[in-house]
Amino acid sequence: MKDLKKYQGVIPAFYACYDETGVIAPDRVRELARYLIGKGVTGLYVGGSSGECIYQSVDERKLVLENVMEEAKGKVTVIAHVACNNTADSQVLAAHAQSLGVDAIAAIPPIYFHLPAYGIARYWNDISAAAPDTDFIIYNIPQLAGVALTLPLLREMKKNPRVIGVKNSSVPTQDIQMWRDEGVIVFNGPDEQFISGLVMGAVGGIGGTYAAMPELYIQARAKLLAGELETAREIQNECCRIIYKMCAGHGNMYAVIKEILRRSGGPDVGGVRAPLTNLVPEDGAVVDECVAMIGAAIRKYC
Repeated sequence: MKDLKKYQGVIPAFYACYDETGVIAPDRVRELARYLIGKGVTGLYVGGSSGECIYQSVDERKLVLENVMEEAKGKVTVIAHVACNNTADSQVLAAHAQSLGVDAIAAIPPIYFHLPAYGIARYWNDISAAAPDTDFIIYNIPQLAGVALTLPLLREMKKNPRVIGVKNSSVPTQDIQMWRDEGVIVFNGPDEQFISGLVMGAVGGIGGTYAAMPELYIQARAKLLAGELETAREIQNECCRIIYKMCAGHGNMYAVIKEILRRSGGPDVGGVRAPLTNLVPEDGAVVDECVAMIGAAIRKYC
C-alpha cells in the first residue's frame, strides 16, 4: 500500500524563471524554490501551465527541474509535469524526472489533434512506462487541452498501478467527487474553488496563484480542517477578489503575478515568454493594488 500523505496540502505551480534576456535563469529557479519552501508549502508542481511548459524546449525543462530538485529534494514533495505534444519527448522528460528522484510525474492529454480515449491512454501509459518507479498523475484541464477526462478513461488508466490520482482543473467540483469515488487521490486545480474542492474530497490543491500568496491558501486549509468553515470561506473570498484583480491587467496574468511577487519582497523571476504578453506601464496600478490586497489579507487572517 502506497503512502499518499505526502501529496496533501498546498502545492504551488512553479513559475518559469527567466533572466533579463528571456533565458532560463537557474539561480532564479533555485531562489524561487527556496522562497516557497520557506513559506511552508507542502510541495512544488514543476513544468506545468504556470511554468510555461509549452513554450520551452526539452533541455530547458530539464534545467528547471534539475535546479528545483537541488533545493527541494527531501524537503517537500515534487511533482514534475512532463507532457510534450509528442510521446518521445515526454518519455525523455519522464525518465529524467525519475532519475532526479521526483515523487510523481504528471501529464496532460495530447493537444491539437483530438485522440480517441484509447490513444490518450496509450500516450499516458507510454509516458508512465519511461518512469516505472514513479507515481503518475493525470492532469485534467479540458478548457486548455481540448479534451476532458471521463470515467471510462480513468478506469482504463487505473489498470496502470503507477496511476495514483488526478490534478483536476475542470470547473465542476462534481468531477472531484467522481474521480475520488474511483479510489484515486484528487488535487483541486481552479484556485477560485480551493476550499470547495477540499470539501468535495480533494487531498490538496495545485494552483497558479499560490506562490504569490501561499500564506492565505495554507491558512484557508488550516481553518477548514479545524472546522472553522466561515473563516475558511472568508479567506477564499479574499483570494478570489485578488485573482480577479490579477486578471485585470493588460499583460498576461503570470506577468502580473511575477511582478506582484517581486514587489511583495519575493524573488525576481523575470517576465513571461512570447507569445504571452508582458506588463505594460498601466499594469503597475493593478500590481500595486494586488500587493496591498494580499498584505491586508495576510495581516487579517495569518
